[in-house]
Amino acid sequence: MFDKILIANRGEIACRIIKTARRLGVATVAIYSDADRSARHTAMADEAYAIGPPPPGESYLRHTRIIDAARHSGAQAIHPGYGFLSENAIFADASAEAGMVFVGPPPAAIRSMGSKDVAKALMAKAGVPIVPGYQGKDQRLATLARHAKSLGYPVLIKAVAGGGGIGMRRVVKAQAFREALGSARRESQNAFGSTRVLIEKYIAKPRHVEVQIFADSHGSIVHMFERDCSMQRRHQKVVEEAPAPGLSAVFRKKLGTTAIQAARAIGYVGAGTVEFLVDASDPTETFYFMEMNARLQVEHPVTEAVTGLDLIEWQLRVAAGERLPKRQRDICINGHAIEARVYAEDPARGFLPSIGRLNRLELPDPASGIRVDSGVREGDQVTRHYDPMIAKIIVHESDRARARVALSRALAGSTVLGLRSNLGFLRRLLDDRDFASGDVDTHLIEQNEQGLAAPNDIEAQRLRTMAFLAAGLNRTGIESSDYQDRHAPWRMQKNWRLGRRTPFLRTLVVDGKPIVFEAGWSMNGSISLGIDGADPCVIADPVLRGEELFATIDGEPVMARFTTRGDEMEVSVAGDNVVVGLVAGLDEVEAKGGGATAFVVAPLPGRVVSVMVDVGTNVKKGALLVVLEAMKMEHTLIAPHAGIVEEVCCEGGNLVDEGATIIKLRDGPF
Repeated sequence: MFDKILIANRGEIACRIIKTARRLGVATVAIYSDADRSARHTAMADEAYAIGPPPPGESYLRHTRIIDAARHSGAQAIHPGYGFLSENAIFADASAEAGMVFVGPPPAAIRSMGSKDVAKALMAKAGVPIVPGYQGKDQRLATLARHAKSLGYPVLIKAVAGGGGIGMRRVVKAQAFREALGSARRESQNAFGSTRVLIEKYIAKPRHVEVQIFADSHGSIVHMFERDCSMQRRHQKVVEEAPAPGLSAVFRKKLGTTAIQAARAIGYVGAGTVEFLVDASDPTETFYFMEMNARLQVEHPVTEAVTGLDLIEWQLRVAAGERLPKRQRDICINGHAIEARVYAEDPARGFLPSIGRLNRLELPDPASGIRVDSGVREGDQVTRHYDPMIAKIIVHESDRARARVALSRALAGSTVLGLRSNLGFLRRLLDDRDFASGDVDTHLIEQNEQGLAAPNDIEAQRLRTMAFLAAGLNRTGIESSDYQDRHAPWRMQKNWRLGRRTPFLRTLVVDGKPIVFEAGWSMNGSISLGIDGADPCVIADPVLRGEELFATIDGEPVMARFTTRGDEMEVSVAGDNVVVGLVAGLDEVEAKGGGATAFVVAPLPGRVVSVMVDVGTNVKKGALLVVLEAMKMEHTLIAPHAGIVEEVCCEGGNLVDEGATIIKLRDGPF
């Protein structure tokens, strides 16, 4: 075993590796960019080295700086984690040349699996079933379009490098192929430095099922069963589980055997994942090789939970030349585990990343038996430079039904304040009828996005109700003199006290929209609250404890957490958040939302890829205006209504801040 390793990564995976290394008595070395100087992984490691400015291309992707840090620290091995340089054969070669062990597969295996077209050709030769498609070297538009037509639409365009859904586009008709190809190529170039793509036949009802494999340098290979990763948005996984629901024992064994066959075909060593597409509409359980990830996966904790194994420990032991700790017959499945990825993103705005400070972070207590893997702490910043993951919450129970319910409750009891998160979305996904029954495929989120992304009517009423109560109770100063800020707008409303017995109207700005609340009291002390003219709810026993509020709404107990920032208050209930304030003058607020000109603004910081319109262009509602690149993905800004472009406030290549005006659109003739 090694005495000291350097971790060439950041965030939760760096923290995860440090925990296992510490248990094994292995010293750890962290690296950090200027943005991560005080990050959690930096503080956890035994020593840490600065490697450059925040952009990954100037820090976490600069392998020469990382190897210099490893050499200076005296590390014997480099663990790449996942992402960044984890599947970079040049980095693996350079590590070996510098006299350090790369904790991963041989560079030749990385190269063969790092290119999707090469990987598919190798798997086909090895007898592994692959999805029909084109993986050729001719990358001309006409050639790719011809093969797409011969396959029959819809098809998938995939970048041959990388993963995570970057550079992937589904195309449903020939007329959209050129634009989708251009977008996929730009995204792939920005993320991986390559524009090469392949074309695949699109499977109508696919499940994403992957098999965890492990191989040592002595010729032994085992699998650790499968995970279902079908819950995806924009081709990125958000919920994973092990084992995959609904698979027969025969099919499970066939997947495992095929995964080992794939690994053996390329002389694999270390941890890897063989990913398959399973056709959920085919009762014969048809499956195809999709790709192989030559690294550990983000979702590895669910495999650890059901097998009782530490995959990081296995990686270190295999890299040190040891044999696999267990044989295939000694590895078995115990119970069911589900993992939910908590991201700083706004599901109601197309899952756009949310940038800012984590003013409050409440995650399950590990003492409860729920596992939390996180690389951030309360008070940390989520920046535009890196993946916006906040944490992974993993529940392991005796069966899937218990695991699903336990994870849903854990998400409902968690809180992220200071920026938007997908906590509420994840909870609704776990409670979804199809997910609960195990009837899953990769389209489930897309087909139900409207109902999953935002609170339903009952959830929205409870959230607004608790926001109203928090604003009223908290600002009376009954808990702390800190809340008696005379400049706060609710303090200016001298007659607003929840102890009043006469009905009154109060307008709050909830997420930028004026909402009218009508409150009254009954003889028994309960509160009747109507919101924007809807049927009133009945509130009983509101109790404020610090920055937590408890109340009973229509007979159901509800808990809210909140923070104050300036003249606003952010309130969270069961993972859904709102920002609330009082309206100084309703007419003034309404005026901002109206008028003849609409302002199309940047939803997050990024770089303008292209501007699709000019001043005077007449556009329809939904027309593409601007393509923005941020967080390694492209985001399209569309016309909110028909109109004429009055002003273009940017050009290709510009860096823009969140909220910056991009296009001014005047009402038009459409």
